[in-house]
Amino acid sequence: MQHQQDYVLRTVEERRVRLVRLWFTDVLGQLKSVAISPVELEAAFSEGVQFDGSAIDGFSRMQESDVLARPDPNSFQLMPTDDGEVTARVFCDIANLDGSPFEGDPRQVLRRNLAAAADAGFEFMCAPEVEFFYFEGAERGTTPVPLDEASYFDLTANDSKGHIRRRTIQRLEATGIPVEYSFHEDAPSQHEIDLRYSDALTMADNVMALRMIVREVAMSEGIYATFMPKPMEGVQGSGMHTHMSLWSADANAFHDPESADGLSDVARSFIAGVLAHANETTAVTNQLVNSYKRLVAGFEAPVNISWAHNDRTALVRVPVPKRNKEARGTRIEYRALDPACNPYLAFSVVLAAGLQGVARGYELGEESVAALHEEAARSHSTGLLPANLSEALDAMESSALVRDTLGEHIFEWFLRNKRAEWAAYRTHVSSFELERYLRTW
Repeated sequence: MQHQQDYVLRTVEERRVRLVRLWFTDVLGQLKSVAISPVELEAAFSEGVQFDGSAIDGFSRMQESDVLARPDPNSFQLMPTDDGEVTARVFCDIANLDGSPFEGDPRQVLRRNLAAAADAGFEFMCAPEVEFFYFEGAERGTTPVPLDEASYFDLTANDSKGHIRRRTIQRLEATGIPVEYSFHEDAPSQHEIDLRYSDALTMADNVMALRMIVREVAMSEGIYATFMPKPMEGVQGSGMHTHMSLWSADANAFHDPESADGLSDVARSFIAGVLAHANETTAVTNQLVNSYKRLVAGFEAPVNISWAHNDRTALVRVPVPKRNKEARGTRIEYRALDPACNPYLAFSVVLAAGLQGVARGYELGEESVAALHEEAARSHSTGLLPANLSEALDAMESSALVRDTLGEHIFEWFLRNKRAEWAAYRTHVSSFELERYLRTW
């Protein structure tokens, strides 16, 4: 750690960095920042930066407000700007004043669950496919206006704002975030950026940075980007399908060359755990009222709790790895996550569910072979995902696994906050209701 701190301090001096941004997230996954002068960075590494945690959603209560932001030197990245000024960012772990991990910090939650995985002999690796929409700039509350009528993989004039995505990729790469693929998605004005496999903590940091960079580049073009799961009716919503695997001693623990389908017993039990606890974890992986307008049949989003190799509507899909790369490429794809989640918490609960399956030897049920919106497919599932946020919160509230994974502080705050969101939604009179009922009844 000291070696990495020295490298960061030397880089800041040599590159004449003008400003260092300390980043962290609140419980809901909103990015927060404290900017410091480069001359203060060494003290920040050794002592942390003290601030009032009661001002941040889900952090401290008033009577225990002060916390420390402790920069993680392994997350340091230079942040180039269009005007040539060199700034930098570094993600922080939040600590109590005595230096102990702060239980309201989502990054500390993921660290704790990754440590539990390490104790079991595993490293958790993942790679998300992040979907989002571009819309014309407009006043808040107006109907979103897409920029094009392009579709999946289109490379035509219809993809009129493809250069914005290219600029975004350049920014991501310049910031040290490797991108594997990017393309136009199925819905009008919908795009996808796939990040290259990494350990879960680095990946959660990268997802947070990606969301900010996508929005910044869009704003510079006079449009806006949204990671809202379902911003338009009649088209598919935005997911964050995440490829996952466990590694042990530099080997993929999900791969077994002697197995008929290449899946090891560890992989099968991990999938079984993820499916068994899917209802309990969905409030965290899909935390908005709007999230459940994506999780409906007919739009390539999972509804039934099932797994499959070839069915892209399954909750858990097992992709076929490239030929001669089975040892490294065997993985699962969890398809419920959406890009509005807090990645630190979402990765934590899915990992915990899978590890419980491994630890207790859960048996994996029969594979789904039909499209999940067909009635026949339900016999291959263990139930349905929650239909709305309220159902998801009910399942979460009764879950000892999610409580232990998140810790009491975040678990209780998250439930209170999301119950309030659901209550506000229930009393809201929508344009659908006004158009359908006002002059009829």
